[in-house]
Amino acid sequence: MAAPNIVGVTTILGITTSQQLGTTVQTIVSNPANSGKVYKINLVSAANESAATATVTVRYNDAAAGAGSTITIANGIDVVTKSTLVVVDKASSFYLEENRSLTALAGTANAIDLIVSYEDITNL
Repeated sequence: MAAPNIVGVTTILGITTSQQLGTTVQTIVSNPANSGKVYKINLVSAANESAATATVTVRYNDAAAGAGSTITIANGIDVVTKSTLVVVDKASSFYLEENRSLTALAGTANAIDLIVSYEDITNL
């Protein structure tokens, strides 16, 4: 089931995850194949805690665990020192269907803290 019917929902869980980004691609959220779930991504926020401007890249992957082809959501966007960039918010939320994932990386290791808030919608 690639796109669970969200009309017959049995559970909606609110989840927030965070990760300090390195300069290699990291999987932030992964929805495995046949999970019976869809994730509604409500917020992706990147905070620069370093003393210099750093970049952030966020990608949508058409396979779980950061595999498959990617579509770039944010590409090397500057995050000024001691500031926060909202990449996705409620007005631009999207669904992460089964066998899909969200990945990210920073231009400078350990400069960007990424936070993702999403709804885990189950229809089993």
